[in-house]
Amino acid sequence: PPGCLLFALLMLFNFLNRIKPSDFDYLKIIGKGSFGKVLLARHKENEQYYAVKVLQKKIILKKKEQKHIMAERSVLMKNIKHPFLVGLHYSFQTTDKLYFVLDYVNGGELFYHLQRERVFLEPRARFYAAEIASALGYLHSLHIVYRDLKPENILLDSQGHIVLTDFGLCKEGLEPNGTTTTFCGTPEYLAPEVLQKQAYDRTVDWWCLGSVLFEMLYGLPPFYSRNTAEMYSNILHMPLVLKPNVSNAGRDLLEGLLHKDRTKRLGSKDDFLEMKFHSFFSPINWDDLMAKKIMPPFIPTVTSPTDLRHFDPEFTHLPVSTSLCNTDNLHVTSSVREAAGAFPGFSYVKLSYILDSLHVK
Repeated sequence: PPGCLLFALLMLFNFLNRIKPSDFDYLKIIGKGSFGKVLLARHKENEQYYAVKVLQKKIILKKKEQKHIMAERSVLMKNIKHPFLVGLHYSFQTTDKLYFVLDYVNGGELFYHLQRERVFLEPRARFYAAEIASALGYLHSLHIVYRDLKPENILLDSQGHIVLTDFGLCKEGLEPNGTTTTFCGTPEYLAPEVLQKQAYDRTVDWWCLGSVLFEMLYGLPPFYSRNTAEMYSNILHMPLVLKPNVSNAGRDLLEGLLHKDRTKRLGSKDDFLEMKFHSFFSPINWDDLMAKKIMPPFIPTVTSPTDLRHFDPEFTHLPVSTSLCNTDNLHVTSSVREAAGAFPGFSYVKLSYILDSLHVK
């Protein structure tokens, strides 16, 4: 009935206006980026732990990155049901900062574990590649291209499952046959067509999956060189060299994913289905994988939510700024005033929280 709808809308409005930085205790810095920090925080009321990404509006505006931030929020909001993508609980803003309140994942970056172990055995690499592929396939089904797959953006949760994070470079609204031309990504994982500034499509994600799988099996990205110019030349011109310590199915998959011609690359016709039915993944039951019924090959040692052993001490040793929840004493300059209105409609609350408050099941 209209009365119930109106009440629900009022509740939503109250929720959005009610969430504020001081609702959280900020415990530790667990990451840093170009626009701000990621902190481990505990919600004072429900005592849940979250990863809170706090971004400085001023820096975002200076670098003209509003579009990427709003795209990240939009992609996070669309991920309502995928087990291997990080979930958004709330987003809100103050005069000078943006806050994303995300799932807290403390098993460490894949990058961290790969650095420690150098390479993974094939069954472990296959498990991670399968979970990553299913997350990419889900994004593609929503017409989203991820564009920045790399071991630093792949986290492990405390059970050992993959969680893809950081959607700042995602491109939305790309139909199955659609292309885009924005030059972005991370040097080691750039597909040839992106490097050549040609139009590219969702198959860039499959190239990146190939690069990450290669790195898991061999210890370095496929065309790696310390000299970036040489690395770019390798990506464009050097044939793929595969040492024999990987199975035939593994080598066949890498050759398919790392095909320099995107129209012949694995995934160019049927996208994720081509991964699903490739012989390398024949040991994987995809329904069990999605239901998290497959036992992860490695379980991170984590004793509690505040156990930060898998995070870089470079971050965790930094002091937590008191300005995070004290934005009332801001000296309102013209740049702060400009920043204040630059992100309309940024606030968000997960629907289940609103339904819980209405006692709707």
